[in-house]
Amino acid sequence: MLSELSQKAILFSLLHRIDVDLANQCRQNGCAFCDGGPLHQANYLRKPRGGPSCLPEEYSIRHSLCCGREGCRRRTLPPSCLFLGRKVYWAMVILIVMVLRQARPNGASTRELMRTFGIDRKTLFRWIAYFRDVFPHSAKWQILRGRISSQVKDSRLPADLADHFFQHSGCKADGLFACLRFLGGG
Repeated sequence: MLSELSQKAILFSLLHRIDVDLANQCRQNGCAFCDGGPLHQANYLRKPRGGPSCLPEEYSIRHSLCCGREGCRRRTLPPSCLFLGRKVYWAMVILIVMVLRQARPNGASTRELMRTFGIDRKTLFRWIAYFRDVFPHSAKWQILRGRISSQVKDSRLPADLADHFFQHSGCKADGLFACLRFLGGG
């Protein structure tokens, strides 16, 4: 069920719309580095992996903003629901793979995840290390932590977080969407 969601183009469409809204909000706020300088688009194309092949190219654009004030010119990356930092795979694919992996012993094996999602062993173990060692200590998670139930354990990220949203949503797709939106800051 979850693995099928990573191929639903409608979810990517919704996440793309949220990313556009987040970029517009960030742009309206102005530059955070020089007290409100005008922000101009400086978007760039990504080549994310793991999603459906029928997605329009505009979904692969990472929204980015650049200050237009002389002397500043600093770049600002608005929050994103489609992309997880600099990771090559779609955020949705990473989240689904990690949830399936952490659902063990009844969850998916490493070999099964590699075959289903076309990822290699090193990539999978990098994601595991990221959610075990990096993400729980990140500034982003520290900010989000206060907005979520204490039953979500840092040692079980992102599976506990996804489970929280699955329990509070009507279906898995809605829960996954809500979780990605929460992680993206939307």
